[in-house]
Amino acid sequence: FPRAASAYAEVVSAPALHLARKPASLSHVEAAALPVVGLTAWQGLVDLGGVTEGDRVLVHGGGGGVGHVAIQIAKALGAHVIATASGSKRTFAEGFGADEVIDYTAVDFTEAVRDIDIVLDTIGGDTVERSLEVLRPGGHLVTAVAEEDPELTAKYEAAGMRFSGIAVDPDPVALRGLVELVEQGRLRVHVQETFPFERVADAHRLLDGGHLQGKLVLTV
Repeated sequence: FPRAASAYAEVVSAPALHLARKPASLSHVEAAALPVVGLTAWQGLVDLGGVTEGDRVLVHGGGGGVGHVAIQIAKALGAHVIATASGSKRTFAEGFGADEVIDYTAVDFTEAVRDIDIVLDTIGGDTVERSLEVLRPGGHLVTAVAEEDPELTAKYEAAGMRFSGIAVDPDPVALRGLVELVEQGRLRVHVQETFPFERVADAHRLLDGGHLQGKLVLTV
């Protein structure tokens, strides 16, 4: 993060602008799981991507923490949302509003979709470069994995498209936007499992193994 979050601490001092009031409909565990993934998705789709009604949005990693929240935000903005996810996560991604789900283990997404306005990448690697093939002219790839990359930026620009890397940043306006979506019943966060602080190593092992659905939360 650009700023230390101190999420493993028992007591934290933070600037007021880093905080928002918890929606009454969320448990404390759910509320703890939302801000990082929510801000990442919001800043990628709203602030950088400028998603508007009718846009075609491709979310890479639709079954993950950022991905399942991004699907919901894009749908709330009126977009047609396509998500990549393993076959075992198809129902999960569809349950959060994905209009189409591409099983990346069985299908090459570059052969399955075209004319995408915004790609939100949470995977990295060659997925970022290959996404160039599915964007419409003038389309925009936003990656939450890779930093700003001058070489990729130049490649995208040469093709008439845009490339942006994002690092989540504290943002009170976006937090209030997330709260509003929660209160409208248009956004929820899935917590796969919680761990007491004494089992933090187990949580990290599960996280490092990948293939999570939603988020893990530590209870302190």
